[in-house]
Order: sequence, then structure tokens, then C-alpha cells
Amino acid sequence: MKKLLLCAVLLSCILVPVACGQVDQTKPLDLKYTSVDGKTVDISKLRGKVVLIDFWATWCPPCRGEVPNVVAAYKKYHDQGFEIVGVSLDQDKGALLAFTKENGMVWPQYFDGKGWDNDVSKGFGIDSIPAMWLVGKDGKVITTNAREDLAGQVETALKAP
Repeated sequence: MKKLLLCAVLLSCILVPVACGQVDQTKPLDLKYTSVDGKTVDISKLRGKVVLIDFWATWCPPCRGEVPNVVAAYKKYHDQGFEIVGVSLDQDKGALLAFTKENGMVWPQYFDGKGWDNDVSKGFGIDSIPAMWLVGKDGKVITTNAREDLAGQVETALKAP
């Protein structure tokens, strides 16, 4: 029974990149939005940096559980060229603003109040959260499963040419 459960878990991990959206990893990712604070975010302007795209929501317990890891990675690697852009599937802007402030999430957040119908996440085929995509210095998606050892993946990506 343990082997069957292990196989099911491993199979679900293998399918995560497909389930998390269709992304062409051979071309730079195109992502532009106006953040909740009114600033323009254009991932093409972040070329030369490693970028985490964090699809999440304040009402999502696993997302909330990842916040300390994400904040720690940001603090450790930001000065080395690591950036984060958030895509919030929240419907309550006040809850989003309070949570990000309280948890030191200083990076830009996309918010349109549409929840699961969020324009950005829907456009990338996100059907479960948290979903974390790591984008390399060349603007191409390295992985759509950056939750696994986030800090290690960021460190490796930063060392890459």
C-alpha cells in the first residue's frame, strides 16, 4: 500500500508542470501587469535577474505556509539579483494589502479581484495554488515547480550564466 501511495504522489509531482499551465520554456515569458500599488510590472525589464512568479492567495492555507520560505529566499538572494512578482487570486484587496504588509512581502502583486477568474493566472492555465514559476536570467521559465527547495533552485539559477 505504501508503494502505491508513493507512486501516486510521484506521478502527481511529474504532472504538476503540465497542470500548472502551458508555458513555452524555449521563449522568454511575456508577463506585464499593473501592480496593486499602481506600478507597471514587465518581466522583460527584469532580464539578467532570476524571477519567481508566485501565484497565490491569502485564503489558501498551503500558500500561507509557503510565505516564510519565499520571504526568506527574497531576503537572502535579492541583493544577488533575485526578484519576485506575485499574482494574487484574492477577491479582497484589503486582506491582500494587510497580509503582504504584515508578512514583509515587499514585491509587486497583481490583483484584479476576480479570484479563480484572475486574468493573469487564467491566461497561464493555473488551476491550483500555490504555483511558483522560476524564470532564469534569459527570461525563460526554468521550472513551474519552484516550491521544491526554492532557495536551492534560486541559488543554482543565480550561478548560471
